[in-house]
Amino acid sequence: MSQFQLLATPRFWPLFLTQFLGAFNDNVFRFALIIFITFRVSMQEGIPVNTLIVLSGGIFILPFFLFSALAGQLADRYEKALLIRRTKLLEIGVMCLGALGFHLQSTPLLLLVLLLMGAQSAFFGPLKYGILPQHLSAEELTGGNALIQMATYVAILAGAAVGGLVAAASSRGSLPTVAAVLGVALLGYWCACRVPPAAPSDATLRVDWRLHRATWVILREALSDPANRVLLLTISWFWFLGATFLSLVPGYGKALLNADEQAVTLLNAAFTVGIGAGSLLCERLSRGRIEAALMLPSALGISLCALGVFLLGTPSVPEAPTTLTNFFRHEEARAMFLALVALGACGAVYVVPLTAALQAAAAPAQRARVIGGLNILNALFMVASAVYTALLLQSGLSLPAIFLVTAGLNLLVMIAAVRAQPVFWQRLRARLGFCAAEIPDPPPR
Repeated sequence: MSQFQLLATPRFWPLFLTQFLGAFNDNVFRFALIIFITFRVSMQEGIPVNTLIVLSGGIFILPFFLFSALAGQLADRYEKALLIRRTKLLEIGVMCLGALGFHLQSTPLLLLVLLLMGAQSAFFGPLKYGILPQHLSAEELTGGNALIQMATYVAILAGAAVGGLVAAASSRGSLPTVAAVLGVALLGYWCACRVPPAAPSDATLRVDWRLHRATWVILREALSDPANRVLLLTISWFWFLGATFLSLVPGYGKALLNADEQAVTLLNAAFTVGIGAGSLLCERLSRGRIEAALMLPSALGISLCALGVFLLGTPSVPEAPTTLTNFFRHEEARAMFLALVALGACGAVYVVPLTAALQAAAAPAQRARVIGGLNILNALFMVASAVYTALLLQSGLSLPAIFLVTAGLNLLVMIAAVRAQPVFWQRLRARLGFCAAEIPDPPPR
């Protein structure tokens, strides 16, 4: 079955739309909040804009550290479709608080809502990735993950655009933002009510409500299996790379291309477009199978794209601002746009098969807890990316040079992954015809 045919099946489309609308709503709210912070809070309270924006990002990520372990346990212990509906009800309540925050223009309340949104997302993650293998066959898993990945990034892009638009419609007060976030939350709940039931993976599991202990235990268990450990760390490495590159794009556009806000947004969109295109390629490249070995050529592609950004050098800054209307007239701007599209496409081909492989490799009774551990690692790697980027910038490296250093670091990580899991290289050689016999797929658990 083609991955697009999945969109017509009742076992997939409700989850697909539930995920899309949730990610869309998160980003409508977040970008409306960023506009609110940029143009109102910083001017009224004299707090630096960048400080508030970084603080808001940290607030959103914090619940993934705190609650992912508990979320994984609950997703394994109880019926997943029921929990999905409850998380969407939670989203409706959180968005009601957000509506009140925008109406009162209360920064503390809006930041609290952002924290609750992060918590809701942390609980939803193990559910959406844990339920997929229960509703899809092994042959459909890569295509299903690709569609979920594509939907997530399209939702981020669309949510950012809509969030900016509704926040800019200040002449009507908070009504556009309130109507948008509440309407999308209600529609998401309607879709969630149509997700087919999925039996508990381990109905005998005793849930540990002590968050610090549960977090340590779930990480230890997830990383104890050598095969799972390599998959977990290589997936989290994708989030490190994505966070690093995306954090460099605004500075690159502003300092080296003299780009205005809309042109910088276009550069960010290029990465998202690439992710969407690469996600759609995954099923074709994997031939309908779970093929984690695709990480090797796609990782090489990521490094080559980053090297290409470095080879662009330091463009001569145009005297006139680079805007949407003249963006593609500048050779350096066109080249950077294409490099980011290619980076995103390679990133999708890298991460989607790895995610499908992790879902297939994890023991069914522990699958959601493994995904919870993955979410904790992803958050850790994104924080590490922020520290890494800040240190390199503080050391005086130029933005193109940071792309080069990251490209080299990526190759070292891939060499380490192959040494830890030689089957990646063996399967790639078999696919390319360099082996007499193809390496068989690992047996599903």
